[in-house]
Amino acid sequence: MPRIGAVLALTGLLAVQAATAATPPTPAEFARHAETLLANTYRADAPGVTVLVMRGDEVMYRGARGRADIAAGKPLDPGDRFRIASITKQFAAAGLLTLVDDGKVSLDDPLSKYLPTYPGGARITIEQLLNHTSGAKEYLRIHRTIQAKYLRHGTTAQLVGSFKNDPPDFAPGEGWSYSNSGYVLVGAVIEAASGMPWHHYLYSALFMPLGMNDTGYGADPIVTLRLVKGYTTRYGPPAPSRHISMSRLHAAGALVSTVDDLARWSRALHGGLVLEPGTYTRMITPVGQAKAHDAGYGIFTSAVRGVPALEHGGAIMGFRSHLLYVPGADLTVAVLYNNETPLPAHEPDVVARRLAAAALGDPYPPVKPVVVDLAVLEQYEGVYRGDRDGSHTLRVVDGTLTVQRAGKRRFALTAIAADTFVYPDGLSRLQVLRDASGKVTGMRFWSAGGGEGVVAPLTGLAVPIDIRLPGDALGRLVGRYWAPALLVGAAIAMLYAAKLWRRRRRLAASTL
Repeated sequence: MPRIGAVLALTGLLAVQAATAATPPTPAEFARHAETLLANTYRADAPGVTVLVMRGDEVMYRGARGRADIAAGKPLDPGDRFRIASITKQFAAAGLLTLVDDGKVSLDDPLSKYLPTYPGGARITIEQLLNHTSGAKEYLRIHRTIQAKYLRHGTTAQLVGSFKNDPPDFAPGEGWSYSNSGYVLVGAVIEAASGMPWHHYLYSALFMPLGMNDTGYGADPIVTLRLVKGYTTRYGPPAPSRHISMSRLHAAGALVSTVDDLARWSRALHGGLVLEPGTYTRMITPVGQAKAHDAGYGIFTSAVRGVPALEHGGAIMGFRSHLLYVPGADLTVAVLYNNETPLPAHEPDVVARRLAAAALGDPYPPVKPVVVDLAVLEQYEGVYRGDRDGSHTLRVVDGTLTVQRAGKRRFALTAIAADTFVYPDGLSRLQVLRDASGKVTGMRFWSAGGGEGVVAPLTGLAVPIDIRLPGDALGRLVGRYWAPALLVGAAIAMLYAAKLWRRRRRLAASTL
């Protein structure tokens, strides 16, 4: 149960004052800034956000922009409920940690103590579930569960059964990978140790004592009564998002909440009202393999304009979310968005970071593009390989320098100074590094524009090879081609597309 009045014990890493001498704005000044930011970022007639920013117990800004229901023309209200997706993990982690404080669970306990039939459970500790180092196979990436994970109700036993017999991604404690499966197991441990469904335990141990009346299980029809519509813009104009059974997201992402409740939660958790000081310190302190990924228990450590911060975000069909806390300034920022496919500048974590920086009195500077000669841009082309962030490929496409990480989308970069570029989110940036002779040798990348950045050496070129064929060779390729297999494949694809279109029509009709 929450320890009301417990003393907050921050680690030396986080118990710092703001790294800038800038004067924080007044609530009125900040509110004007926030209103302008939201108006410049989101359309009033499209999916949008609700926002709450607090400095201590003082509300700096509470507002909304966009539509809760586009078809009905209903605007968003700051008190609206959203799916919070993976922010659920923070509640699940804290819920399990209250059982640790009560002496019912130990972080060093093996999983087998609570799930005796789980293969290899004797080698997995509770802490490894919490900080994503258990190696449990990611159930949301297992092909056979693709349909089941979206549509059908799933019990805890069914969800655990969907991945427990698959070989782990790595031996427990020997690697790190963000794991929804690990948090399904966290929920299962809560159930075994408390004797009640994981979400019932969170209600009794966290939500009810803290007065979080708008937070609950996303599969409960009563909880979702005021849930806003979720949308996707993946294929063009906003369309209703796909159906999903929230039971399938379990303790990894099935909760619903509001910005008010998220801020109330943040104030309680970081203000010492939920966990014993030592337990809280363990929650926010990355260790072992998780340290390289800034991962605590349901919390990631980060920084805003050089000031240490704690945060977690979420993404689910129809929704995005972000909750950020800056200990030195006692600053909480909650952003909820009802669009699953935002542009980079619309991402809740980007907006939350911009709001936090402004509240600290050190806003991100506006992007002022400069012109760079095409011949200079072509000097940057190649593969830059860093130890932590993988490889970045820089390539000039239609006269614009672009960047692409392995397996990720390609983004156009904007030059803001000599050899310096900013990403579409307006925060992340990179600087091309040169040796004394002016030759390009690598790049330094700043995620969200803060910290010392990560250096990635230039390790090879990745530019298209220009192969020119003589005209007579090209002429010999002209003609008609007959491939029955391709025609059959195209027909099957058209039938499948028609089936998907009919299904989307039915889902849209049932959603609106």
